[in-house]
Amino acid sequence: MEDSLRMSSKTRSKKEQSSEPQSLIPSLPEEIIVDILARVGSCYYPKLSLVSKHFRSLVTSHELYERRSLLGCTEHSLYVVLCNKENDNHYCYVLYRKANGNHSLVLIPSLPKMPRKGGFVAVGSRIYVFGGLNSYRHKKIQTNAISIDCISQTVHLLPSMNVTMSVSVADIIDGKIYVTGYRCNMAVFNTETQMWEPKTIPETMNGYMWACDCVVMAGKMYMRDPVNSFVFVYESKEIKWEMDKMLNKFEWKDACVVDDVLYYYDSGWKVLRAYDPKESSWVVVNGLAELLADARFSAWSYTGSYGGKLAMFYSKITGKTKVIRCAEISLERRRQGKKIWGKVEWCDDVLVGVAGVIDGKIYVLHILKSHGIHQRRWSWLCSIPKHKYGILRQRL
Repeated sequence: MEDSLRMSSKTRSKKEQSSEPQSLIPSLPEEIIVDILARVGSCYYPKLSLVSKHFRSLVTSHELYERRSLLGCTEHSLYVVLCNKENDNHYCYVLYRKANGNHSLVLIPSLPKMPRKGGFVAVGSRIYVFGGLNSYRHKKIQTNAISIDCISQTVHLLPSMNVTMSVSVADIIDGKIYVTGYRCNMAVFNTETQMWEPKTIPETMNGYMWACDCVVMAGKMYMRDPVNSFVFVYESKEIKWEMDKMLNKFEWKDACVVDDVLYYYDSGWKVLRAYDPKESSWVVVNGLAELLADARFSAWSYTGSYGGKLAMFYSKITGKTKVIRCAEISLERRRQGKKIWGKVEWCDDVLVGVAGVIDGKIYVLHILKSHGIHQRRWSWLCSIPKHKYGILRQRL
């Protein structure tokens, strides 16, 4: 009996091996195959990965993305974390451009569950994830830290955080990730040494809560206190803390930064606002009347930096169906930079489902270039970092 099972197993194994599709271009050298695939749009990679195991390994290889970089065939990727309200699990999605030009959010099944209210930041082609809670129900504080290789879609463990943070936000300055959390906690992770560095907070800062939002503009980190409504400016080179009263004029949250200008959606006034730290002034982005009218009754709206442009996510509900919609907005300065105009490049339904299933939270994780040079937080969504995607915490 055992012999027959063994023979049957061998027969099946041979059949499975023979059923493996042969490469469509087997006679070509490996570097030529990589060169050909590098010239193909990444929207075709999911289908190419089904051709054979060989192709599946190629489309997730660093060699392919290095070749795309040399050829100038780079593309930006936006990662998003969605929370399923039914089971409270947070999973990572990526915004894919289909062959027909439309866009959709696609689940990445190879990645583990993401923490609730964790800190997300992108450095090159990696997403760093820090702290947070293990779930909405249990609320166990985590000190874990991981990095996600967005090319190979693999996860690597990092040294645990030296402080506990129930809520954390993160951003990067000069290769160092600053993770801030509830009640003035801060930790610094060096991406070069892959080690944590000590960081102290001035006594004058004690008692404030920084868990609302965090952005970096022109090498300075801006953190907003949701309780006291102050904005703290941290400049790492001079190690000083100061307040920006003009930035505090509006209660910005879930913000992103494009070309050192902060953008956020003001849900109260239904406008997209922008703050330029050089001018120390706020303006309303013009030219988006039709888009903002469509998003007027959305329960939430989040922004993220997307390859020099702005991505805006919002929801639409029709009966029992819920739609997550995304628009890509190009930005233009006019009148000597005093005015900012936006133009909607595209607006698609990126995820459609039953309202109770895709309810939950959305984080813009981060943005990266395929070759891993562009840096951005996020927080995908994710930036989704960054995104920013900003760290997004409201219920959908």
